[in-house]
Amino acid sequence: MEKETGASRRRFLQLAAASAGTALLGARPAAASGPGEVLQVWSCGGLAEAMMPANAAFEAARGATVVYTGAFAAALGKSLLGSATTDVFAGRVLDLAKKLRAEGKMAWFKPLCFTQYVLVTPKGNPAGIASVADLARSGVKVVLAPEASPPGGAAAFKILEKAGVLEAAKKNAVVMGSCVQRTMDDVIAGRGDVSVVELRLTRLPAFAGRVDIVPIDEKLFPPPPMTFTVGVMQSAKNRELAEAYAGYLVSPEGQAHFERMGFVPAVSDKGRELVEKYGVRDV
Repeated sequence: MEKETGASRRRFLQLAAASAGTALLGARPAAASGPGEVLQVWSCGGLAEAMMPANAAFEAARGATVVYTGAFAAALGKSLLGSATTDVFAGRVLDLAKKLRAEGKMAWFKPLCFTQYVLVTPKGNPAGIASVADLARSGVKVVLAPEASPPGGAAAFKILEKAGVLEAAKKNAVVMGSCVQRTMDDVIAGRGDVSVVELRLTRLPAFAGRVDIVPIDEKLFPPPPMTFTVGVMQSAKNRELAEAYAGYLVSPEGQAHFERMGFVPAVSDKGRELVEKYGVRDV
């Protein structure tokens, strides 16, 4: 069974950062269309490829500078529950937004978008993967990432568990890695026949058009990592600017950036259905 080395892990992170166009942590602000207002925005790193063009569009329309940081949502959330401050926070997992509200750190939040999970195979789908059940089929080479940062590996395992194929899929695993994006490299290279990933990964520049995609029944999706919210923080230095920005993200124009990157927009018909299903409401 393959194991990632520290060197390959570092190389991948460097490539991933480069493909995003800017480092996710401590990202430099994009050029503003005029001097004046500055807005600090934090989000979980999974949203970065949608947030960056959304930020640029808001800057162009408003003439403000968006100082953006994308990183692990739990780490950012822990910082915000402590002494750290930002103006707007877009995070994964509904409970985090509710906790920030309950602790008096966040003024309000709204549903932003939802993730969705798929199976990915090499181009041409040589193993004939048609559903999650096929990961238990004899001879199928499965790529998994159990050590990936939450919710990556845990979410995939939960899907396999709900489908009743987790143990069989683990026996079929030829890669047990520590990075959900690295699984895409393994599938593209033909080292495996199939993996479970978020659809957003297939829209990244490094991977777009390089795999076949097989839908997963949404009944198998684990609820906790599905929801992304955007909220205005109590610490916002310019409340009107922060609310204008958050309002843009949940407008049809702002939501288009998230749809392009494989998310379900909260304002879409499907998004509204998921808002009700997961109870995504301010507290």
